[in-house]
Amino acid sequence: MRSIWNGAISFGLVSIPIKLVNATESHAISFRQIHTEDGGRIRYRKFCELEDREVSGQEIGKGYEDADGTIIPITDEDLARLPIPTAKTIEIVAFVPGDRIDPLQMDAAYYLAAGGAPAAKPYTLLREALKRSNKVAIAKFALRGRERLGMLRVVGDAIAMHGLLWPDEVRAPEGVAPDTGVTVRDKELDLADALMDTLGEVDLDDLHDEYREAVEEVIAAKAAGEAPPEAPAPERGGKVLDLMAALENSVRAARESRGEQPAKEAEVKPLPQRGSRATPKETGGKKSTSTAKKTAAKKTASSAKKSTAKSGRAGTGEGTGKSTAKKTPAKKTAAKKTGSRKRSA
Repeated sequence: MRSIWNGAISFGLVSIPIKLVNATESHAISFRQIHTEDGGRIRYRKFCELEDREVSGQEIGKGYEDADGTIIPITDEDLARLPIPTAKTIEIVAFVPGDRIDPLQMDAAYYLAAGGAPAAKPYTLLREALKRSNKVAIAKFALRGRERLGMLRVVGDAIAMHGLLWPDEVRAPEGVAPDTGVTVRDKELDLADALMDTLGEVDLDDLHDEYREAVEEVIAAKAAGEAPPEAPAPERGGKVLDLMAALENSVRAARESRGEQPAKEAEVKPLPQRGSRATPKETGGKKSTSTAKKTAAKKTASSAKKSTAKSGRAGTGEGTGKSTAKKTPAKKTAAKKTGSRKRSA
């Protein structure tokens, strides 16, 4: 990473050469100004008011405009010779607990890289001292033409520095909070707590810039000569005036988004009246099997009765004519055979 400032950390009588590098980077999509009629680039050219001509960057310097409009030139050499110790030094002035720093004071973040092999030992000493103390270092440094306040803390094996706003640069929240008296009920707080528990925690690494991705899709579509994707129509929901209803709906929607099943309400069914036959609830399974068995038993019993009745009628001579005719010739034949045997004897 390219350094943007070279100097040293002043830790008492210990001096640690360091290089300042940016700890963050912007992934925002930048646009150019164009002429809407022909798409030509709009450029800003720098002109000198006295000579009325365009000047290059090498000819441009700094100047302070006085109250009467007079411009006082200030060179980089003037700033480098400022009579302050923080011109090229990050001067540590105190060590405090991290929770003493108001997040409103947080500004840009930087990494402090050791400036060469000689700085390795004192750099490691300061890092380990910060780790063991569980504190952060408050320092003063000068950058980009002004003295600033900074907070040094350990990030992994490196020392990071957060630029801090001066306390008088943080505005008080006057006129921001509601100026009317509002009473919050315990039930509303309970629903708010339930909503917070349902939403749960999130891994910040899983979050990403959806707006930038959508802009990239639009750029890619237009570059390919295609129509850009359209945003879905927003859902038109009724205006909720009841805070309790809004909280309940929020909790229900949060649970559904996490895949949780909503709680089912108890279903009340009327009991059957006395003397009326209840319709069987199930048509399959064990109940249907037992019913089939009872039906089969009834059929078997009726078949048995019918067969018994037929056999009884046959025994009393009420059988069919065919069966009687068949039995009669058989008896006559047997008698003839017996008579012939006696004669031969």
